[in-house]
Amino acid sequence: MKPFTVKQFIFRLLRPVPMPVIAIMIGLLTGLAVWAALDQVQGRMISKIANNELNTQLKLRSSESLVRFDRYLSNYAATTRLLANHRRLAEYLDPLVWLPDEPFEPLIYRDTPPPWLPDIFARYELPAPSHILLLDGTGAVREIYQNRGAPLPADLANEIRSQLTRPDGVRTLVVPVGGKPYLVIGDLIEDSEGFPMGSLVLAVPIDADFLTASQQVVWPERIVVALVAGDNQRIVASVDPKTLPVGTNLEIWRHDYLITSQPIAQQDAAEWDLRFATFLSQASVDRMTRHMRAFEWRQRGITAVVFIFVFTLLIYLVSARLNKVLKRMSRFAHRALGIAQPGFQRGSNQLLLLEDWIQQFTQLVLKARQEMSRRYEHEMRETEALKAAIMEASLDSVVTIDGRGRIIEFNATAAQALGLRRERDIGRAFAAGSVTATDRILFNGLLDDSRRARHEGREPHVHGEIAAVRHDGKAMPVELSIVPIDVDEGTFYTLYMHDITERLEAEREIKSLARIANESPNPILRVGAGQIVFANRASRPLLRAWGIDVGGRLPAQWTAEVDEALAEGATREHETLIGGQVYALLFTPIRELGYVNIYGRDITAVRRAEQEARQHQGELVHVCRLSTLGEVATGMAHELNQPLSAIVNFANGASRRIQGGSVDPQQLIQAMTQITTQAERASEIIRRLRALVAKQPPIRSEADLNYLVREVCSFVEFDADRLDVAIVLETAPGRIPVNVDLVQIEQVLLNLVRNALDALADLPATERRIRIRTRVNTDEADVEIEDNGPGIEPTQMNRLFEPFYTTKESGMGMGLPISRTILDDHDGRIWAESRPGVGTIFHVILPIIATPQEPADSGT
Repeated sequence: MKPFTVKQFIFRLLRPVPMPVIAIMIGLLTGLAVWAALDQVQGRMISKIANNELNTQLKLRSSESLVRFDRYLSNYAATTRLLANHRRLAEYLDPLVWLPDEPFEPLIYRDTPPPWLPDIFARYELPAPSHILLLDGTGAVREIYQNRGAPLPADLANEIRSQLTRPDGVRTLVVPVGGKPYLVIGDLIEDSEGFPMGSLVLAVPIDADFLTASQQVVWPERIVVALVAGDNQRIVASVDPKTLPVGTNLEIWRHDYLITSQPIAQQDAAEWDLRFATFLSQASVDRMTRHMRAFEWRQRGITAVVFIFVFTLLIYLVSARLNKVLKRMSRFAHRALGIAQPGFQRGSNQLLLLEDWIQQFTQLVLKARQEMSRRYEHEMRETEALKAAIMEASLDSVVTIDGRGRIIEFNATAAQALGLRRERDIGRAFAAGSVTATDRILFNGLLDDSRRARHEGREPHVHGEIAAVRHDGKAMPVELSIVPIDVDEGTFYTLYMHDITERLEAEREIKSLARIANESPNPILRVGAGQIVFANRASRPLLRAWGIDVGGRLPAQWTAEVDEALAEGATREHETLIGGQVYALLFTPIRELGYVNIYGRDITAVRRAEQEARQHQGELVHVCRLSTLGEVATGMAHELNQPLSAIVNFANGASRRIQGGSVDPQQLIQAMTQITTQAERASEIIRRLRALVAKQPPIRSEADLNYLVREVCSFVEFDADRLDVAIVLETAPGRIPVNVDLVQIEQVLLNLVRNALDALADLPATERRIRIRTRVNTDEADVEIEDNGPGIEPTQMNRLFEPFYTTKESGMGMGLPISRTILDDHDGRIWAESRPGVGTIFHVILPIIATPQEPADSGT
């Protein structure tokens, strides 16, 4: 028996199976085979790309974490400099004398901070140091502030004496104390006269809270930072001690984390090799990889399903068509040639068809792979373009130089700030044209420091401040950061320059403003929570009168004023007598900061001058009143003569009746009654004269304005009759209650009525008329005194109320100015309206007091 080949065996095995079913099976098997091949190739490619990108991001974020940590240490150094140069410490040291040979015991503060220490750490959101020390010039500890209650460790004291006793500015160290890192910062201190006294030293434990505060950022992944000892690779401080316990070795965590470590820049000359480590959880890395693989699987699965469906459908349709053709050929061969089954032709055609479709499917898979590769390349180009756009949009100047310091690239900000042009400056030495001559040595030194740090395996990022040359040739202070970049062509350096002109100006302005407050001749105090936190030199008389000092609490009365000013958010002002002096205190609240500024002003001389001015004004008013009295003396004498004449007549008549013997008691009683009435009338006239003439202090009382108007009209009754002037009186109904000095307001009204009488002297007697009205308008009363005289010229209206200006030949020019002064003291007003040839109206406005009105008759 002839043996079967494998191909023939497969044909015989598949011969009973319909051709469409075979096509579907082949399509599925082909799709699965392609899926498996792509999974192996693309899976490795995606994992490689993800790991590279992850390592890049880890390095970038670890560098950013270290930069934040270094800046945080720099913030402590700046705070130390601020405390060492603080006014409170200088004033505290001014009376002290530390003799090097005298025996002493360090002064220790435990529960409360020392008087020379301001509350500055909470303001800048920095953890307070555990110990703050004052050292004399020999390095001996004179005063210690134990913020957390624990005494100063001996190791820490030794490190401070050995490292921080040199007067060379701010020094920053990270030293081990009992296996724990401490940040130790020292700076030179001087008294208020500028004499060096010693050093101010801050000791801050670097623990989890310190590291957490130094970062102040939340990463998308689980990132943990820690400090690691370089000699034994053990963790000495961790931001999360529960996750990364202190004392453990780095090697035991490399299975669970991706770890990078970098040296700390802020260590000066410390001998402890301390490194800043960043831990990225391996679980988050695996989770990210799984997410990327799952995403790729879904995309490839959708593509494969579509391909398999289309491929199978086509194979099925073609196979169905081939089956029909083969059946027809089989029937034709059976009828024509008698061949039962042309099996070889059927099998051969099916294999060729499957081979063609497999080639087409393979081409589609390759095309899909090429498309995916193009997509990844496009995404990488977009990423590079985005990074380039970020650099161009940066507000800081960015310049890239080669190893010899020549410019090879710069962004738009650098071109604008430094005046760089590509056709001129590419290839030029950066320091020669963009750094001031005085700072070129400093720039080259920073660049050399970056090179040495890179060769020695230390952190090559170098920071400093230099003066760059602006586009207009002027010097521009910048904060410089040098970052080396390794490429195939060699090592390049990227220079990041931040303009600090505004920051330096702001610092100078702050210092200048601080000096202004302290040098002000007026008292200036700052109060927070009832406690005085600042007081300038001019405030010492106030503090002595209150019996307190800076840091003490205000008296209860002024504490209540401070609380009310903060609650209302509005400025309040009070006058007070302190130590024989009158002070005006202005309380200005700063609600967002929770304190109140108190600005004092000694107004003793002002108040004395005002009192003297009021006395002079009273004397002037009295003189004016005497002058007015002289003008109305004739009328008053005539008015007084009437009751006296009546008294004489009645007395003579009664005497004659008694002498004649015709005494009628009833008639005598009537005569005596008339004598009494006329005597009281004369007494009232004399009383009014005394009130006008008397020199007395202003006394205000409630009065009826209508009554005052009628009273004034009675004063000028004789002159009105003499001049044949008709006075028409139109008063408002009821009482018009006002709080005034009766004599002064009567004087004002009398001056205005007398002026109206004088204005009518040249008119015919039949045309002379004065109209006096009183009106009530809501909360004020209006008195109108109108005459139909010749009026006042427009050129004279603006000068009516000027002192010593008068339109009358015998006038003094003081009546109207004094009237305005009197009304100003009564919170009133006066003005005039005039039409030449028609007449003049004077308006007198006075405030009304709130009292129930009573009905009264209006006079005419």
